[in-house]
Amino acid sequence: MRNHIEHRGRQPRHHHPHHDGPADRDRERFSRRRSGRGRAPRGDVRTAVLLLLAEEPMHGYQLMQAIADRSGGRWTPSPGAIYPTIAQLDDEGLVSVSADAGRKLVTLTDAGRERLAAHQESWPDPFAGFPDAETEPDLHRLIGQLHGAVREVARTGTEAQLAATADILTRARRSIYQQLADAPEATDA
Repeated sequence: MRNHIEHRGRQPRHHHPHHDGPADRDRERFSRRRSGRGRAPRGDVRTAVLLLLAEEPMHGYQLMQAIADRSGGRWTPSPGAIYPTIAQLDDEGLVSVSADAGRKLVTLTDAGRERLAAHQESWPDPFAGFPDAETEPDLHRLIGQLHGAVREVARTGTEAQLAATADILTRARRSIYQQLADAPEATDA
């Protein structure tokens, strides 16, 4: 194989015509599971926000969480999708944004309710495209939630809470590896 200097600073390309080991299969399986998650057409964000605000006023973060909950964790729009959508809906007079305890509370206006009532039947359900939401746990989301809890303990916890959290995490890691070791070996069909 040529060294990096011969490539004039470029990294050599690595071609993997096939996957050889369990790590490659796991990576491929994770990649397949992740494909299709997290993104929805732009109009769906708008529709989802309007539908959720028809139920109750929410903050931007609450909207992201509610969409994630309704889709079983398969679709979690980013702040870069939610906040511009809120701004656009506000510009159109369909929502109003007000300060609430240092956060921006988004409320559906009368014009927004009228638009929703007039078009709701013709709009596709933004939460309907996630059929596997109930059958497969979203480990990525769960690890994110765990990370948030650990970060909070690290930020505000006492020494005893830090030690207990470290113990919980150590036992969890061991348990995960143990269940992998105890599982029957998967066979490729």
